[in-house]
Amino acid sequence: MSYRPSLTNRQGCAASCGGFCNTVTTDLVKGKETRTRLDREQVLEAAAGLVKQHGPRALTMRKLAAELGTAVTSIYWHVGNRESLLDALVERTLADLGEIRPRGRTPAQRVASVARALRHQLRDHPHLIAMVHERGLTDRMFLPAQRVLVRELHAAGLRGARAADAVRAVQVHVVGHVLVERNRERAPAQRPGEHRLWDAHGADADPALARALTRPLDAERLFTLSVRALVAGLLGPPGGSRT
Repeated sequence: MSYRPSLTNRQGCAASCGGFCNTVTTDLVKGKETRTRLDREQVLEAAAGLVKQHGPRALTMRKLAAELGTAVTSIYWHVGNRESLLDALVERTLADLGEIRPRGRTPAQRVASVARALRHQLRDHPHLIAMVHERGLTDRMFLPAQRVLVRELHAAGLRGARAADAVRAVQVHVVGHVLVERNRERAPAQRPGEHRLWDAHGADADPALARALTRPLDAERLFTLSVRALVAGLLGPPGGSRT
C-alpha cells in the first residue's frame, strides 16, 4: 500500500525546497516508509559510511537506498549511477584532506600537527583513500598538505631543495608509519611475541629497556615521538651535527 501525493502537493514541495531536494513518494521499502526529502550530501554521507565500514565493493545502490530508507530511483536522481557515486566520493575525500589546518605556536609544532592530522585522515578512511589511489589521484590528494607544509617550512627559514626534501620526508614518514600500523594490525599472532623475546640479558644488561620492549607498542605515542625528532632534525642547522 502506498500514498502518492497529488501534482499540486508535489509542486508545493518542490517550491518549498527550491528545487534542490527530491520529493519521494512514501512507498514502503522493505516494510519501512521511504523518506520524503533527500539531498545529495545525505546520499554521499551515507555512501561514505558504508564504504568506511565494508569497503567499496559492498556499496550498491540497493544497499544505499535501504540505509537511507528511500527508493533506489531517488539515489540515481541525486548522484547518477554507481560509478558516478564513487567518483563523487573520491572528490569528497580529496576535499576533506584539503581541510588540514596547522596548529601550534612555532613552525616546528605546526609541521608536526600537519603530520598528525594527515596520519589520522589516512587511518580513518582506508577504503576511501584506496579509491583515490586506484584512480591515480594520490599526488593530488597530498597536494593540500604539501602546500601547508611549504608555508610552515618557509616560516622556519627553509627554502629551495632543502624545503622540498623536508616536505617529502614528512609525507613519506606519515605514509610509512600508517602502512606499518596496518600491517601490524593485520598480522597473525606472533609466537613468540616481544614479551618473550626480550630479557635483561638480551638487552645488554638493561632491564628497563627489556621491560619497555615487552609492552604493547603505542602507535600514537611512537608517531608523535618520531615526527618531533624528524622535524627537529629537518629544521636544524644544515647537515646537522656529525660524529
